[in-house]
Amino acid sequence: MSDQSVIESPWFDDFPALKTKVYEKPLRYLDTAATAQTPSCVIDRMTCFYQQDYASVHRGTHYLSGKATEDMELVRHQVSEFIGAESSKNIIFTKGTTEAINLVANSYLRPLLSRGDEIIVTEMEHHANLVPWQILSELCGAVIKVWSMNESGELDVADLKKLITSRTRLVAVAHVSNVLGAVNPIKDIVSIAHKKNIPVLVDGAQAVMHQQVNMAELDCDFYVFSAHKLYGPTGTGVLYAKSRHLDNMVPWEGGGAMIDQVTLPMGTSYGQAPWRFEAGTPNIAGILGLGSAINYINAAGIDRISAYETQLLDYMVESLKNIKGIELYGNDNNRIGVLSFNMKGLHSFDIGTFLDRYGIAIRTGHHCAMPLIKRLGQNSVCRASVGMYTQSSDIDALALGLNRINQLLR
Repeated sequence: MSDQSVIESPWFDDFPALKTKVYEKPLRYLDTAATAQTPSCVIDRMTCFYQQDYASVHRGTHYLSGKATEDMELVRHQVSEFIGAESSKNIIFTKGTTEAINLVANSYLRPLLSRGDEIIVTEMEHHANLVPWQILSELCGAVIKVWSMNESGELDVADLKKLITSRTRLVAVAHVSNVLGAVNPIKDIVSIAHKKNIPVLVDGAQAVMHQQVNMAELDCDFYVFSAHKLYGPTGTGVLYAKSRHLDNMVPWEGGGAMIDQVTLPMGTSYGQAPWRFEAGTPNIAGILGLGSAINYINAAGIDRISAYETQLLDYMVESLKNIKGIELYGNDNNRIGVLSFNMKGLHSFDIGTFLDRYGIAIRTGHHCAMPLIKRLGQNSVCRASVGMYTQSSDIDALALGLNRINQLLR
């Protein structure tokens, strides 16, 4: 590649794991959509908590408990500002996107469902935004209605209008597809649903690290995402919910920290939202790590990150599109974060395993999106995904590896 094609990340050196050698070769990490690497500042924040400030939150009268509580609630405020929520009281900490969706399914929707009521999901959803609704359907006799993609791998809002009926109780949709990278028209979707008084849950797990999101602008009822996609730790996630829903939602899990009064044999009353949905001791270190990740992203500038990643993804498409036997999936004019592909006559697992021996980390399989993969006419696909630390040299290594596969395996 010429010097003009060199794209270097100004943030690369902040991520210590990227210095790792794999089979004595430099790591080329192209699996950010599964889990983003973690900058040193996030690791340091969590280490500091364990080494200096470690204590449980809430209820404690001693200094460390008070400090941990204050620091954790500060992160709740940070998250609120980061996604443009009305208040920090609209932010619930969870174990991740999956738990957040299950919380909505059980605390919000389940008490409202009657047999024959409908839940609309899309064909491109991650299993985390399908299976909870299917379980609920089996328990309550609700009907799952599928909003299919068009031939470009995108959603046509006109199709949503046809699906909605007087029995529709929720629309569940990904902000960004984890396979195709397609950005869905959330504002239009919410507007259509709200005209029929139907709430919308948005899975933002693949969106918040690539672009600015704002709850006031999107106007969705629920928004969920995970810290580990956002350069933070695993085991931590966020549920945003509008106040009018929180006020009417019943707790899904019971235990400490979420109660007001407990009496025997019955008679327990619950605390206020959001704390009544956070039973037990939270992942305090993980929440503090999320706060540090948000600080890091804010300092870098989400718009700057987005522009950099767009340049990288365009470079990846240009680098791969002419490789012999390559099949690229998705719309080049509506894609962020990921590029999925296959090579004719070769299984994605074989491609991924071959690349791994050269230090190139991609994701292969169904990507927890079996209906979408089936729609593509495949059993599995390869997926390369970028982050703020990805560089053109990583993409060059991928292209070289795929060309090497053609030379050796065909």
